[in-house]
Amino acid sequence: MKVSLFVTCLTDIFYPEVGKDTVELLERLGCEVDFPESQTCCGQPAFNSGYHKESIKVAKHMVKTFEGSDYVVTPSGSCAAMLKEYEKLLADDQAWQEKARALGEKTYELTEFLVDVLNEEDVGAAFHAKATYHTSCHMTRLLGVKDAPVKLLSKVEGLDLTSLPHGYDCCGFGGTFSVKMALISEQMADAKVKHIEETDADVLIGADAGCLMNIGGRLRRKGKPVKVMHIAQVLNRKEKR
Repeated sequence: MKVSLFVTCLTDIFYPEVGKDTVELLERLGCEVDFPESQTCCGQPAFNSGYHKESIKVAKHMVKTFEGSDYVVTPSGSCAAMLKEYEKLLADDQAWQEKARALGEKTYELTEFLVDVLNEEDVGAAFHAKATYHTSCHMTRLLGVKDAPVKLLSKVEGLDLTSLPHGYDCCGFGGTFSVKMALISEQMADAKVKHIEETDADVLIGADAGCLMNIGGRLRRKGKPVKVMHIAQVLNRKEKR
């Protein structure tokens, strides 16, 4: 099965190890992974800020970039949701809208792809730790991906997964929201940190780099000894006692 990796800006710049783990995981499960080098930002920051006309140029470029791909897989529910938004963004041009629809239909967030396309729930991972899982807003509310991450984590050998109180509450990142509404974002992140502490977890797992960057930054500033990991890093781990 041929898969194109959409690495996303945050993974490329801040979390390259997540991209590496994503590729290794997919290849271990039998996928042939390529990386279209012309890929750019999906345009979500501009789109969410109201610059829809300016986002059209980015959308068309990304549609062309992945036009020849069988599947597009990304370790970010937020960015996957944006690629699926192109169909509406390009609604005034039928030809481009159809191309955008085709891209949306073959785009998957990583855990969604593993469970719903590859039919894999046990990827042979092992990680001995007490952890909790943060559900990102875009992934759950826009993509509707809720069960796949938990199914995969439940099969990780040695992982003691505890439910996060108020887990579906936003962490306060929200892309440009955390910049425009910094004080509110900080309070939301503090509430998330408080609930993480209630679980006594040593590790916080998430599936969106933006959320992990926001929560992880707040954990560090408050001096909390909780390790933050992307789910790809956990699923590609084969730790032995």
